[in-house]
Amino acid sequence: MDIFLIIGVITGLGAIVVGMIVKGADVAVLINPAAAIIILVGTFAAVMNSFPKHEFMKIPKIFGALFRDKKGESPVDLLNQIVELAQSTRKNGLLSLESIIPTLGNKFLQKGLGLVVDGSEPSYIKEVLEMEISSVEERHRRGASVFTTAGGAAPTLGVLGAVIGLIGALADLEDTERLSHMIAAAFVATLYGIFFGYVLFHPFANRLKRKSHEEVSNMYIILEGILGIQEGKNPKAIEAKLLGMLEPKDQAEFEKTSNNS
Repeated sequence: MDIFLIIGVITGLGAIVVGMIVKGADVAVLINPAAAIIILVGTFAAVMNSFPKHEFMKIPKIFGALFRDKKGESPVDLLNQIVELAQSTRKNGLLSLESIIPTLGNKFLQKGLGLVVDGSEPSYIKEVLEMEISSVEERHRRGASVFTTAGGAAPTLGVLGAVIGLIGALADLEDTERLSHMIAAAFVATLYGIFFGYVLFHPFANRLKRKSHEEVSNMYIILEGILGIQEGKNPKAIEAKLLGMLEPKDQAEFEKTSNNS
């Protein structure tokens, strides 16, 4: 479970509640079933109308990926592993990889090295691995677009909810005290819509895009490493090239571990 994300959600909700208390507003007005139905059910329908059934049914899985604190391999660990493989291959030959491949935990790395052992051409290996990377990017893009769609629909539905609430409030202008409460309740739908759209759904989409970027970056590191191993490049040359693909903080971490070792 990604605790940092949960803390972010709670902080956003807390900001709304505390802000209302500071302004002297009645927090109880937030308990508005009608507004919740308009925003949540309406957003649900908007997403349902935007995606085919097979993609819509994957939403629970997307939520799972969003809140799962998946500890993937760090780029530094991958670089170290690839350099070790390059050193072993340079000493023992490409066929020595055959006994190493089953021990590797990364399936993408296993697949690429398997193609190397099979004697595939570098251009073919690059084509196969790049197609898999593109497939991963597209799958992640579709997952993020679910939340982007929801983030766009929720605020608009909030305005719709406010209009519906005002229609009900203005239907009876004689009871001024009740009217003021109804008008306040009407704008709760707008608050719901903005909160769900810009505090939850759009940030969720951005978080999924960031996770996708990290995974794809690792895959490109693996791709370049595999091609370098197949070409028989010097492990130091492979290390230098892959190091340039890392972010500055990861480069500093790698250099630190290298100096310590």
